[in-house]
Amino acid sequence: MIFFTDLEHLPTFDARGEYLGRLVDMAVDPGKSLRVASYFVRKPSKEVLCITHEQMQSVSVRAAQTTVPAEAIRCYPADEGLLRIKKDVLDQQIIDVNGRKVERVNDVDMDIVPTDGHTDLRILGVSTGLAGAVRRLLQGVTSKHSVHLLTGLLRPDTIPWEFVNLIEADAHRRVKLRISYARLAQLHPADIADILEELSRDEQKAVIESLDDETAARAISEIPTRMQAALLESIPAAKAADIVEEMAPDEAADVLHEMPPETSAGVLASMEKDEAKEVQGLLGFEEGTAGSMMTTEYVVVGDTGTVESALAALRHFEGRIEAVHNVYLIGPDVTLTGVVPIAKVTVAENDRALKELSNESLLCVRGQADKAEVIDLFLKYNLLVLPVVDDHQRLIGVVTADDVLEVVLSKS
Repeated sequence: MIFFTDLEHLPTFDARGEYLGRLVDMAVDPGKSLRVASYFVRKPSKEVLCITHEQMQSVSVRAAQTTVPAEAIRCYPADEGLLRIKKDVLDQQIIDVNGRKVERVNDVDMDIVPTDGHTDLRILGVSTGLAGAVRRLLQGVTSKHSVHLLTGLLRPDTIPWEFVNLIEADAHRRVKLRISYARLAQLHPADIADILEELSRDEQKAVIESLDDETAARAISEIPTRMQAALLESIPAAKAADIVEEMAPDEAADVLHEMPPETSAGVLASMEKDEAKEVQGLLGFEEGTAGSMMTTEYVVVGDTGTVESALAALRHFEGRIEAVHNVYLIGPDVTLTGVVPIAKVTVAENDRALKELSNESLLCVRGQADKAEVIDLFLKYNLLVLPVVDDHQRLIGVVTADDVLEVVLSKS
């Protein structure tokens, strides 16, 4: 085990033993392996040499030596496809996908592997704790041996590289470096939301732009609405529209309501017509009403239908299936005539009439009803979901318990 702080400012010599300068950075190709591909050495004249892996014979805590004379080493332009340890990793915030949190890198842990007459350096992980910070603080102040003895008494707090997600605000460099957020996307949306809240706006933008639309939508839905709006405003309208389309209609309406009118109009214009029309309908309700709290994702079947027709409707439902608790029955005039709990549907025979399974009492609320009335109904009848109707008793949406909980918590 060796650390970048052990090697930074390391005196470097050529094949003849002539002094070249001091090591100031290293680079790896993240798309191929974690082996150091280039070493950057600053000469006394301030010129920076780029020494390739093949040209470097040995590296230790005392010195580095090349296999070629000084005149064979050139000053190469920076390669944007290479990840620079000091420039891109050290002191940067990274996402620890295993610990589900954001950390700052204090040092980089490396392994020395002798290979075919060369010294291979490979990145093992990053140090984020006190030990790495102390190594940085005491760098050049006392001997490396003394520093290692002291930091050996401290907890290492090392994150293996496989769990490190780099944050690169520049979209062009993200592509060049092949930075993937596939591991991050596997986390629970609430965990991703917690991570987003620890990042700066540019860092949030980088993460959201790199996630697929569905994952981004689920994560954004877990952060406060005002933060949702600010984050979506910071990304291109087309990408924002794709994310909003993946959100539940009521959540999409809430976040668009928080945006300036011209911004929300731009997002709506970039959305698919059907989704945009659905969200615009919700935006028409006054804030604090049942209509502003409801979602238009629900399962509806004609009241002459059977259990088989309800199951078919569930199979073709494109909304969030985990939020579905009931099947709603409507008559020929599209009025709400009954509610059948999903539990009854799943245990009944396929040819059983849905009307026979419908709850005896039909609780619903008008779209213009005040949120206080909605909350009272949920508390009084211990509801998980409440249908919302218009003045002609036609079903226009449903309010779910999580929507009510969000309103209650915002008042407390």
